[in-house]
Amino acid sequence: MDGMARPITLHQPKRLEIGAGSSARLGVWAENARRVLIIASEHTIGFAERLGLGNKASIFSDVPAEPDDRALAAAREAARALRPDLVVGLGGGSVLDVAKLVAALWDGPQSLDDVVGPDKVEGRRTRLAQVPTTAGTGSEAGIRALITDSTTHSKKAVESPHLLADIAILDPELTWSVPPAVTAATGIDAMAHCVEAFTNIRAHDLIDGYARMGFRLIGKHLARAVENGRDTEARAGMMLASYYGGICLGPVNTAAGHALAYPLGTRLGLPHGLANAIIFPHVLAYNAPVRKEKTAEILEALGLPVFDDESRVLNAAYRFCEDLGVEMRLSAHGADPDALEGWAGEAHAIRRLMDNNPRDMSASDVLDIYRATF
Repeated sequence: MDGMARPITLHQPKRLEIGAGSSARLGVWAENARRVLIIASEHTIGFAERLGLGNKASIFSDVPAEPDDRALAAAREAARALRPDLVVGLGGGSVLDVAKLVAALWDGPQSLDDVVGPDKVEGRRTRLAQVPTTAGTGSEAGIRALITDSTTHSKKAVESPHLLADIAILDPELTWSVPPAVTAATGIDAMAHCVEAFTNIRAHDLIDGYARMGFRLIGKHLARAVENGRDTEARAGMMLASYYGGICLGPVNTAAGHALAYPLGTRLGLPHGLANAIIFPHVLAYNAPVRKEKTAEILEALGLPVFDDESRVLNAAYRFCEDLGVEMRLSAHGADPDALEGWAGEAHAIRRLMDNNPRDMSASDVLDIYRATF
């Protein structure tokens, strides 16, 4: 069953606030909260005062760029000590994912391993607010959370409606200070969410609409946001694009691009956005022969020439990312060429994503892409 006739379920936050200065509205929404736990990172602590929560908020800020089960355990302990009636995620996608799981699990018996997979979270009693400070993952919009296993270095994915935010706030002023390189990489990550859902074998007409709005906003606003971080209109456009990408993840999800990006994060230590930016042109081009019309639509939205040829699609998309200031060579990020084959096997084994790809990709194909990125 294809397209509009295929049943899907779409979850979105109960309330969305968007616009410059909108983060201050959280205090009014949360006026009845008595104990608030803000999950943040060292880079986002400074925004806590803008939320209007006063002295009823405590902060847990020990969330690394790629949080693992140990970081989640520490955050859960902080919640158990405070017993919050509101959990706030204030940061990038990693922070927001940890906040989701803390809100769902802190006062219950389930472990992380108990809830890995779809629909295994038993319930949630604690309200959840999500306030992103980057425009990339769109985690504030969705019902998924990813945590790295500290032993195997693989990603553990949790999916549940109980991870959905009660309120999401998109305040572009919180992204003013994001450096140009990070703005570019996270913006391409948002684009990858939209594009991978759009070209996915599970693509759906409803989600195609969100994906189109997302990558068109990115084509219009990403270069502006990179050039001038205080361009509030461009920052707002990117936050909305990121949100649309997050909506795409729920009923459709990503595909090979994200599967190939994960080992670059867990093994090489690259930030998630950067890993996806490096991979994006290669997978877009790889899938182009079986998604010609949609690839043309993507290229046009990004202001790029429309090509049918796989190599020319790759060159155009690669130049788009490179012109934004992204260092696209794995060798420049310290990758060991001898590690690529192992990473390829690891990426190929992520079947929950690889099986969504519109063109079959072997482990050898994955290795070829890694070598091309090197």
